[in-house]
Parts: sequence; structure tokens; C-alpha cells
Amino acid sequence: MTLEETTADLYNLKQAPLLVVISGPSGVGKDALIQRMKGYGLPFHFVVTATTRPKRADEVDGVDYIFVSMSEFAEMIERQDLFEYAIVYGDYKGIPKKQVRDALDSGKDVIMRLDVQGAATVRRLAPEAVLIFLTAPSEEELIGRLEKRKTDSPAQLKIRIATSRQEMRRLREFDYVVVNCEDRLDQAVDDVISIIRAEHLRTHPRQVTL
Repeated sequence: MTLEETTADLYNLKQAPLLVVISGPSGVGKDALIQRMKGYGLPFHFVVTATTRPKRADEVDGVDYIFVSMSEFAEMIERQDLFEYAIVYGDYKGIPKKQVRDALDSGKDVIMRLDVQGAATVRRLAPEAVLIFLTAPSEEELIGRLEKRKTDSPAQLKIRIATSRQEMRRLREFDYVVVNCEDRLDQAVDDVISIIRAEHLRTHPRQVTL
């Protein structure tokens, strides 16, 4: 095949949509990163997670999370409506299956935020998913961020810190790691977008099947 034929073949390739998981310990800034990415106006579908935890004052139902009761969540499990679900700090969280499939079928890259446990489940169900581990530059800074949130009791804070330490040890289960430094959120966003662009330039594209 000539160079011209190879180049023409490249430009005729239809990009397969990616399933991208943003994960990492509590306090690394997953929600902030997703919100900043949404502000870029990129053609991604950002999955809205269903959860049984109470809505915070600054959150919008259906935008930040789909807030449901325990009984409603149980019905979603019974109907097999969830791609994956888990108990996170005492509350249930799950990814609506139809939402993910519809977005992939439309040709859009799908971005989902998950805890480390949920990311492992996605890797098992969709091995071709792109897993990105978001982290703070140091354990000290991560603990400081958790303390500044002031949303947990002292006992709950200890659990979050202990869990975060365990989750950091699973970093090598991921495809990429992005460091979210204090006051440099845009750099972390740029790193994630660069990863997605690079994945679309693979000579052997990932083919996500669900």
C-alpha cells in the first residue's frame, strides 16, 4: 500500500466512541474536573450517576446526580437497569445502563466518574474502557482537602482517609494517571483531554461492547 493510499485510508476511518472512566480516591477533585470539562463544550456524554445519598445544597437533581430513594434504587437493581452499582461510604451509587448504551450508539465518547471499586467493575464488564486515575500530588495534600470539606464527622473522615490510602495502592490497575494539583485544575483537564485525543489516534482502536 502506498503512502497516499495509507493516508486516504486513515482519513476514511470512522472513530469508535470511547468509554472513559475518571476515578480516584475521595477528595482528588473528580467532580470539579468533570464540571470544568463540561464547561469546555466538548462533544462528550457525561454520565449522570444514580445515588441514594442526600442531595447537597449546591447540587442539582438530574445534573450532578440522579437522587433516588433506597426503594427506587432497589427497583433499578431488580429491573437490571444498572451497568454497575456499589455501596460507597454507606450510600448506593449506580450507572444507568441505557444511558451509557444510548450515548455510545450515538457515536459520542462517554465520560463517567466512579470510585475505584466501580472502575474495577467497568474494567471487568468492558475491558476496552479507558481508565484514568486522578490523584493529588501527595497524601498530605489529599488529607488536607478532605479536612477542608467539613462534610464528615471525625469518624467518617478517618474512614475516608483509610479508604483513600487503600485505593492509592490500586493505581497500577489503571491505564493513565493524572495529577490534579491545587489551583491547577485546567492542567488536569487538559491532560485528560490529551489522553482522549491520543486514544482516538491509535492504529488499533478500542472497540467497546456492552
